[in-house]
Formats: sequence, structure tokens, C-alpha cells
Amino acid sequence: MQNLNKLFNINKKPIFSIVILTRNGLSFTKICIESILKNTKLEYELIFIDNGSNDGTSQYLKTIGNSKLIINKENKGFAAGCNQGLKKVNGKYIVLLNNDTIVSKEWLIKMKEWLEKDPSIGIVGPRSNMVLPEQSIGPQYYQVKNQSEIEKFAEEWAEKWAHTGYKVQRLSGFCMVFRKELIEKIGGFDTRFFPGNSEDTDFCIRTRIAGKKLWVANDVFIHHFGNRTFKLHDENYERLLVENQKKLLTKWNFNSLNEIEQLIKRESPFNHFKHYIPL
Repeated sequence: MQNLNKLFNINKKPIFSIVILTRNGLSFTKICIESILKNTKLEYELIFIDNGSNDGTSQYLKTIGNSKLIINKENKGFAAGCNQGLKKVNGKYIVLLNNDTIVSKEWLIKMKEWLEKDPSIGIVGPRSNMVLPEQSIGPQYYQVKNQSEIEKFAEEWAEKWAHTGYKVQRLSGFCMVFRKELIEKIGGFDTRFFPGNSEDTDFCIRTRIAGKKLWVANDVFIHHFGNRTFKLHDENYERLLVENQKKLLTKWNFNSLNEIEQLIKRESPFNHFKHYIPL
């Protein structure tokens, strides 16, 4: 790998704070970080939260320049880990990014443009291959065999769909970009959704109650290997998905995700004492 410290200008205040959780999966984390170093041109800092890895991940993360590292002895879950990272951010914009991703050329420049163009946008997410249906590119369009093909697809997709995007009801937490002010308004992630699943939908719901919309940058593609942490630890992803979705429905007192629009209208406007989640 290149000399990582030379890739950063540590004298500049970061525009972006990129928060990444890890829990083993060192090989995926390395690919992710290398793609960030290659494809991110604006000033940024990296904030890592390691949830009890035992495969050398934390030792590797210590070698990354211009970064902050929080090491948890045990798995605190996605929500609590994210909240730890959010307390450390210095950037104007915050990025939550899964460690099993490969980011593409100008990914953050393009998502930042959407936030600057429209103040009513609360969170921006990309298109991907392993993601909620609202953001998904189907396998009939996305057939790649290696990383070079991933990069080629992402570049061609970005060119084809340049400067296009659309509003959605919810966004996947695998990659979210938002202003720091959003956290000051709605707080962080709800830790009841341990170890993961539905905390991102809850975060989206509170964003929308606060009067902000969710936006897909159609001109950004990020590859997502998908659910690698769950698979590495032999955790039943489908069971956790069902259990935490039940917690979500109970918390907001609605019957299905099809009722999100009614929920937003019922809960608005944002009430700090009712809706805010402390970091």
C-alpha cells in the first residue's frame, strides 16, 4: 500500500468525516480503505470504531494516517458504534460507510453537490448492488467479475446518469451522507436495534419527521459485498431483520413499512423530547 500519511493534508480541517465500523473482515476493510484513498479528493478524516475484532483489524487500522480509532473489547452493535464515531467528527459533512464496500470515482463530490444544491435534503445515499430496492441495481444490469470491472461499471453508470437523483421513503445505512447539523437536530442511532438492522430506517424516519427528505444520488454507484459481518460471525441475518423490524413497528406504533408516510404526518413536527436520540 502507498504511504498513507502522504495522501492526507493534516493541516486542513476536513470537509468530510468518514465513520466506518469494523468487526473482523480485515480483507474487506483493506479493499474499502484503499478505494477511499484512491477515489476521495476532498479533505477528509477517517474515524474507525472496531467492535472486538480478533483478526488483526485494529492493528491494521492503527497504520492509517489522519484517522481516529476507537477499540471496543466487545461488539457494541452498529448503532452504539456509530454513535461513538459521531461524537468524534470534525467535518461539515458526515459519511457513514460499511467496511465491505468499494467506493467509486468522485463519489463524495457528487453526493455533496446534492446536499449543497437542495437544503431540504437531509440524507443522500448512492445506488448499489446489495441494498434496499429503492437504491438497487438489479443483477441483470450488474454483472462483474473483479474490481476493475466494478470500477468500469461505476464510471459508466455515473456518466450515463450524471446529475440525476430522486426522493425515497428510506435509505440504506450502508452508505449515508449528511450535514453535521442533522445529528445536532435529531441525535444519533437508537441502540435498541442491537446488533444491527432497522436502526437506519429509524434514523431516516426521524430525519423526515424533522422536515428533511431522503435522496438517492443516481449518478453514484458503490459496490457492496453485503452483510459480511453477519456472515463472518455466523449470525442469522434474516432472523435479526425480522426481530428488529418488530421493534421498529412497536416503537413507532404502526403495522408495516407501507405506513411510513402516515407515520411521518402523524409524528411531525419534530419533538426533541420525544424523537431525539442522545449520542
